[in-house]
Amino acid sequence: MLIANHSGKLLEVGLDEAGRGCLAGPVVAGAVVLPLDYFHPLLTDSKLLSAKQREQLREEICREAVYWAVAEVSPQEIDEINILNASFLAMHRATDLLNIAPEYLLVDGNRFTPYKEVPHACMVKGDSRFYNIAASSILAKTHRDDLMSTLASTYPQYKWEQNAGYPTKVHRNAIREHGVTPHHRLTFKLLPETEASVLEDIH
Repeated sequence: MLIANHSGKLLEVGLDEAGRGCLAGPVVAGAVVLPLDYFHPLLTDSKLLSAKQREQLREEICREAVYWAVAEVSPQEIDEINILNASFLAMHRATDLLNIAPEYLLVDGNRFTPYKEVPHACMVKGDSRFYNIAASSILAKTHRDDLMSTLASTYPQYKWEQNAGYPTKVHRNAIREHGVTPHHRLTFKLLPETEASVLEDIH
């Protein structure tokens, strides 16, 4: 069973990201402050939920959270600073958007770049242990999925409305046939190395 808070601080921020393993699109982070006594029987790691459940929970989180925010780091920034640092930057940006002085940060995973002077703790599989991290994972995931579906209307070949930019067979076949877009992460292994030289930009 998940718990609502780790530190006991009123302004404990749960942080998580979505899209680290994608070939295209931004990495997105959510930041959520929940009431200390928060409980929800369904809320857990976004990867364990259906799309319909995530949408229902997104509405619940946005309504019940004390504070919440979502932030992006672009593919170009990812290529410049690498995906790990981009994930931390997205979390920092989401925290900035809360417009509060957080008392504690609870971060999904095992690494984090400190945010100002705010104490933090990293929690492996935190999105299945703490409600505030689970909530941030859902906000990040649903925001990113919506964004990739919108981009798919401009670049329908890649089926981003279905794969959200992840390295599926359909996505990679489209890269082979159509090349890369401004939304692809050029430092990622988009195709096997023997094929990489055939990529061409499309706009």
